[in-house]
Amino acid sequence: MVPQNTIRFSGHDTHRHSRPHLVHVVHGAADVVVDDRTLRLRERESVWLAPRVPHAVRVAEGGLVLGPMLDPADTPGSRVRLLGPIPAVTEVMTAALGAAPAGEAQIRPFRQALGAALRAQLLEYFPLAVPHHPVARAIAEEARHTRRSLDELATSHHMSGRQVQRLFLAETGTAFARWRTRARLNAAIRELLGGVPASLVAESAGYATRASLIRALARECEIDAGELHRDPREALLGAVA
Repeated sequence: MVPQNTIRFSGHDTHRHSRPHLVHVVHGAADVVVDDRTLRLRERESVWLAPRVPHAVRVAEGGLVLGPMLDPADTPGSRVRLLGPIPAVTEVMTAALGAAPAGEAQIRPFRQALGAALRAQLLEYFPLAVPHHPVARAIAEEARHTRRSLDELATSHHMSGRQVQRLFLAETGTAFARWRTRARLNAAIRELLGGVPASLVAESAGYATRASLIRALARECEIDAGELHRDPREALLGAVA
């Protein structure tokens, strides 16, 4: 095995980089040890690391891992960010693997494309304030991931729906229902910009159909529904450009 390929197929001991770094599993599986935790990555999954975060990588037998450096501005917003399969990231990594670029001039277009795909995962199309009240904050977090009604969520925290609604309006400036819609759409937009099919995004965002997700995006983002229906990713890219 030639030295430059040992990391791809075997891994490496604890080290750190001065720039943001991505560990991406092309094939098989790998363990990334960071902050005394072992993160198990499977095919097409990644971990996005901030500069100077110590980490080690162990690649399972038969696996293939790539670890590109990123531009300094492309930081994950936290020390460590786990990423599930993101089609746009997979596309860039697969293309880079096939092209085997050498030298900065050849590598830079791939690095820029990868940075754009990763930055999309940090996007909040709708900036949302989070309630300060501990119960309202807990309900806000639950509301992103559950279909339970406001009254059901409030009851589980020994409050009334009316009390929670007042807290949301006072502390976020937004009614609970719209806050939850926009929080879910923020997550949906990140997935769509990452290349995930709209039908799958609709299910994970709590919408019954692709069409209902498109209608919500059109209404809240003020983007033409026809453009969203034809190509949600392109329509959203045009809106955030």
